[in-house]
Amino acid sequence: MIGVFEGDIEPAITLADRALALNPSFERGWRVSAWLKLYAGQPDVAVEHIQTAIRLSPRFENATDLVLIGCAHFFQRRFDDAIYAFLTARENMPKNPALPRYLAACYAQAGRLEQAGQMLEQLRMITPLVMPSTLPFRHPEHRELLLSGLRLAAGEP
Repeated sequence: MIGVFEGDIEPAITLADRALALNPSFERGWRVSAWLKLYAGQPDVAVEHIQTAIRLSPRFENATDLVLIGCAHFFQRRFDDAIYAFLTARENMPKNPALPRYLAACYAQAGRLEQAGQMLEQLRMITPLVMPSTLPFRHPEHRELLLSGLRLAAGEP
């Protein structure tokens, strides 16, 4: 998984694009590029890139692919699709705090506040940190969608 970037991610995107231009069969490059595109606010491109990686290495598909797809759906406001992807990923990553956090925000944004609250309870069993201190997402609307969903789930205005 790619770490949280503090500065400009454009140089990383440029390097990933260059690597893929040199070797379009570089499965790992497509995965890295997918995350970078998601962080840069391009969820459609991110899904295309992760699907390319999966096609290139179908046996390597893992739960983090579903997290990326879930985030992309969430940012596209396709909350039911996002919930499905996150729940499926959670089967393989039950202790990952990102999943109940994303699910709480999804449920809240979809108007399913009771389920959102349940996800927050589950999140608190893993970590006391409900609101992340940093987010890798560069698009302000995407960050606000996630944070406002968490505020809704917590019953805050």
